[in-house]
Amino acid sequence: MRALLIDAVRSTPAVRDVPSPVAPARGVVVEVHATGLCRSDWHAWAGHDDIAFPHVPGHELAGIVAEVGEGVERWRVGDRVTVPFVCGCGRCEWCLAGDAQVCPAQQQPGFTHWGSFAERVALHAADANLVRVPDGVDAATAAALGCRFATAYRALVARARVRSGEWVAVVGAGGVGLSAVMIARALGARVVAVDRNPAALELAASLGAEATVLADGRDVPTEVAAITDGGAHVAVDAVGSEQTASDAVLGLRRRGRHVQIGLLPPVDGHPRVPMDRVIAWELDVLGSHGMAAADYPGMLALIERGVLEPQRLIERTVSLEEAATVLPGFDRSSAAGVTMIDPRR
Repeated sequence: MRALLIDAVRSTPAVRDVPSPVAPARGVVVEVHATGLCRSDWHAWAGHDDIAFPHVPGHELAGIVAEVGEGVERWRVGDRVTVPFVCGCGRCEWCLAGDAQVCPAQQQPGFTHWGSFAERVALHAADANLVRVPDGVDAATAAALGCRFATAYRALVARARVRSGEWVAVVGAGGVGLSAVMIARALGARVVAVDRNPAALELAASLGAEATVLADGRDVPTEVAAITDGGAHVAVDAVGSEQTASDAVLGLRRRGRHVQIGLLPPVDGHPRVPMDRVIAWELDVLGSHGMAAADYPGMLALIERGVLEPQRLIERTVSLEEAATVLPGFDRSSAAGVTMIDPRR
């Protein structure tokens, strides 16, 4: 099969022919029809994750089951499926409680093993992790759910427990940030979006952001506090940098809730967070790490009803060869919205 390979940290990605995967016991092989290009894939390329080389990235995907391994009961060849980017073992206490996103034995395509920037990908513990794609949802929309959209959904619904009428400040209007804007509005919240890209802010406004702040060197927390009359009730760092995490925390009102979605690479051993403000104002700092397959039905129901429209976030679809060119500079990309890959192109 054709796959996008990385031979070493920050090496030039290349599309090459490699052996097709074989379905593991309790797992499947999925023919990939769509896979998202995400900032997390850039982190893997940049060496911020412990991965083995050569490596195939890709963790947001949808497609058709092409091969079923021994012990799989729920799935058959030809089933249309997607999968969370965190695949639980299906057997531990966390998986059995519906919290596979924190499974100690988790597998992550594109990180712990070869991922979906390929024509096929192997997935583990299929009965616990695969999600059936409804007939009315296309492959690109389903793939867009796997990391950014599902993570934003769980961050706002289950972690921050956003309530109607609250202010939500979303720092970063990339794929996960725009997802957070759309979801917060669906929950009845008022949204202020922050980004350095004017086009991304325009898209955020079209998705329901009531106010926007251009992060061009100005004092973001002060501007957010002015817009929200004292600070947001909930803040989301959807980028993952020391600056954006700080802006999000300092833009909260007293007793606000901060949700960290963007991955934070270490700075001098560990990223600095304004913990003095966290303590003095009794702020809640919450992590959000994907969403288990068990929680997908509620989100998919809202998509089928048209309450949530993740397909509006997809800006472009590229080939594997184009993705190989885009990946190294993805942290500097000015694209507004989600980039999708079709490995069949």
